[in-house]
Amino acid sequence: MANTTTNGAFVEFERVQKSYDGENLVVKDLNLSMPKGEFLTMLGPSGSGKTTCLMMLAGFETATHGDIRLDGKSINNIPPHKRGIGMVFQNYALFPHMTVAENLSFPLEVRRIGKSEREEKVKRALGMVQMNDFAGRRPTQLSGGQQQRIALARALVFEPELVLMDEPLGALDKQLRETLQFEITNLAHELGITVVYVTHDQTEALTMSDRVAVFDDGRIQQLAPPDELYEAPQNSFVAQFIGENNTLEGTVKEIKNGVALVQLDGGGLIDAMPVNVSEAGERTRVSIRPERVEFNKSRLHADAHTLQAEVLEFIYMGDIFRTRLRVAGTDDFIIKTRNAPDQKRLVPGEQIEIGWLPEDCRALDA
Repeated sequence: MANTTTNGAFVEFERVQKSYDGENLVVKDLNLSMPKGEFLTMLGPSGSGKTTCLMMLAGFETATHGDIRLDGKSINNIPPHKRGIGMVFQNYALFPHMTVAENLSFPLEVRRIGKSEREEKVKRALGMVQMNDFAGRRPTQLSGGQQQRIALARALVFEPELVLMDEPLGALDKQLRETLQFEITNLAHELGITVVYVTHDQTEALTMSDRVAVFDDGRIQQLAPPDELYEAPQNSFVAQFIGENNTLEGTVKEIKNGVALVQLDGGGLIDAMPVNVSEAGERTRVSIRPERVEFNKSRLHADAHTLQAEVLEFIYMGDIFRTRLRVAGTDDFIIKTRNAPDQKRLVPGEQIEIGWLPEDCRALDA
């Protein structure tokens, strides 16, 4: 990815590499720049380099090559406790022998802040996470969600400008996780703090972030706001990793007026937007989101290319209907339709025609 460093950046990675064994790079030539107050999520599968980047920023790992800057100053050689960065981990990392208030007071004592000011800051931090009544309890007397709130308060108590979060909600149940996602995002915006958040949960990344950096194999594959990542993936990896996605393999027949005509391996011609294909004869993998597939002809252009499909399975999911089709030789083509009063429920065995707008279908790298 091109170097995106700008002078107004608050957090900057410039040509950063990391190797643990001197041979294999887990982070490869990373360039990234973040303005102050941004909520940026590093998203990717296990081993893609996202946590290593977070640990280098925190100071728990050293970059093998390149420069990491915070507010314009290189922090490569500054120890973690002097970087003024708040950290929140998945395992909470609270001291079990201390009360909640003592846990929160600890980072302030380390910074030699006086007793009365400490008490004031602890009270304020507990208020932020609605945990004022729990100051005298020990971590073992708290639920997982309460412990995570305390861990968040401890990261915020000394009013850092940058907070790093590593899978902080991974151990919580779905409902609590969604509540805390909302609270963390609101708190970050309210306090104007800059957040770097690591997760492998795409929904979390899409709902919480200003921008998402999608990692794979030690590189950022795409860095963009959530809607852009979902609607306009730049390559096959991003298309597959973010959200549900249908893919069909084929060969570009022609590219004309910004539209690629693709001959599918399983038969049929379709229209797609050429993203990283540029000429006839190239292999491509086309990507189309399940909710953008139409079987209602009135929603398509009269000259749109359509494909024959057989309905294999209809799944009622409450707010949406999910239907699995056999299309162009594949049995796992999914379409999603809204559960509206006039919505047709498709029946297994039914033969239908499907199509889409060319701008909703992307011809990506094979």
